[in-house]
Amino acid sequence: MVAERVREYEAVIILSPEATEDEISTSVERIDGLITDGGGTVGERESWGLKRLTYPIKGFKEGNYLLTKFSMAADGIDELNRILTGSEDIVRFLITRA
Repeated sequence: MVAERVREYEAVIILSPEATEDEISTSVERIDGLITDGGGTVGERESWGLKRLTYPIKGFKEGNYLLTKFSMAADGIDELNRILTGSEDIVRFLITRA
């Protein structure tokens, strides 16, 4: 059996502008848990704060931006995408290879 190669990724996540600091912290912990449960490791994280969106998404004109750098096997990314897509607290997200 060949082990899946671990790759470096970056995820930019936009949370609701109505989210409180506690709700943002809870979302970050949940996302970190999804990454580690999928066999990945979380690296650097940056909070870019509340920013204006280029166009309205789900009725919001602003969003709380987060950048998370992590490493994970490529087969775990599909599951992470599926879970994040169904999350109500996430307005939009994008995962890219670093």
